[in-house]
Amino acid sequence: MKKYHKVETYDDQPIGEIKTLYTKMLEQIGEDPLREGLAKTPERAAKAIQYLTHGYDLDPAKVLRSAMFAEEYSEMVIVKDIEVFSLCEHHILPFFGKAHVAYIPNGHIVGLSKIPRVVDIFARRLQVQERLTHEILKCIDETLKPLGCAIVIEAAHMCMMMRGVQKQNSKTTTSAFTGQFTKVETRNEFLQLISSDLS
Repeated sequence: MKKYHKVETYDDQPIGEIKTLYTKMLEQIGEDPLREGLAKTPERAAKAIQYLTHGYDLDPAKVLRSAMFAEEYSEMVIVKDIEVFSLCEHHILPFFGKAHVAYIPNGHIVGLSKIPRVVDIFARRLQVQERLTHEILKCIDETLKPLGCAIVIEAAHMCMMMRGVQKQNSKTTTSAFTGQFTKVETRNEFLQLISSDLS
């Protein structure tokens, strides 16, 4: 019986070009890219950056449409605590945290795994948190056409923790709302639910 295994694939042409750039970068910072510890680093780094930015090659709306189902359910649907890992476009340093996404169906629901998938697709691009928040919201709102959509992202930014102001405990929160979630009572219900532990 054949067991499941995951296979990662990379585009060889950009890998080769990015590998050359990383080799030159190591030389420029005073390192020897041929020494034992660094000999394979340019290729590993090239594959890593290709993986961390593979969201450019994916269509998040298509992902949502692949699992849309007609359903009369019209109450709030929340997927919370979605891990977010992205790269800040200003310094190409990581920022990471959690996203909470909700929508109120309007004749269609979507497979629950597709919402984190959409978050990942937009996160796997060079980003700023503010734009990431709005891109996720806009994609879900325009594709599902729900009665309303909401998102909150809370993240820590390595560009603030490792350099610059070097504030280790600071976090950034962004939010966006459409439709029914622009009403105070609906928005407050969403914010209360993502803040509570129902287990």
